[in-house]
Amino acid sequence: MITNKIINGRSISRGIGSGEVLICKDAISFLGDIDPKTGICVAPKHAIEGKDITGKVLVFPQGKGSTVGSYVLLQLAKNGHAPAAMINLEAETIIVVGAIISKIPMIDKLEKDPFAVLKDGMVVKVDGDKGTLTIA
Repeated sequence: MITNKIINGRSISRGIGSGEVLICKDAISFLGDIDPKTGICVAPKHAIEGKDITGKVLVFPQGKGSTVGSYVLLQLAKNGHAPAAMINLEAETIIVVGAIISKIPMIDKLEKDPFAVLKDGMVVKVDGDKGTLTIA
């Protein structure tokens, strides 16, 4: 297990967020997959079905679906149920806009595969200003 290790990536949304990792190997459509009132994944058969993203460092490949997903991220933030930070393999526009307007730190294109080095429950820090991930 890697600890006290800094992994470089690309800065997407500024800010710093820390928390437990929640790995999701499925793409996420925030419109329909995540309940904006609770932060719980409500999509049947989704990799994180029934799990709460509130305060987690949410690691997922990319977003999918409607542009309204950006506003669902904003609603999650307003309701106190946004993730602490997000990591994507490669960010796409809907998630980028949602992260920025919601002030959720976000990075992508890490120099190491986040699915290979991170596990659920690990505590990490995402620095969206520097584009880095620190594994505690």
